[in-house]
Amino acid sequence: QVHLEESGGGEVQPGESLSLRCAVSGATSSDRDIRGWYRQSPGRQRELVAVIAGDGWRSIADSVKGRFTISPDSARNTVDLQMNSLQVYDTAIYFCYVATDSGVYWGQGTQVLVSS
Repeated sequence: QVHLEESGGGEVQPGESLSLRCAVSGATSSDRDIRGWYRQSPGRQRELVAVIAGDGWRSIADSVKGRFTISPDSARNTVDLQMNSLQVYDTAIYFCYVATDSGVYWGQGTQVLVSS
């Protein structure tokens, strides 16, 4: 059974950085997998932040390009999201996402609050 465990959320001020980590268990990395992060702000739909496939293909939201970096680690079976220059509008619950041949899986989410 696939399980995703997020860590690293918290509260920061505008301009600061945070790093999120998703630890994946029950599924080994493959070229067909897609792994990454979505986020959901109050009153808004869940939106893609950054995802990456096992073959290196990736999709990054325009709103975070140049600020956020997604980094998979097949040895550790993790996928990290480095978030720099955070802004108030980045405040959201961030969800880890994994899509494999067996299905789509979500973590429970970790809160990121950017506030001055």
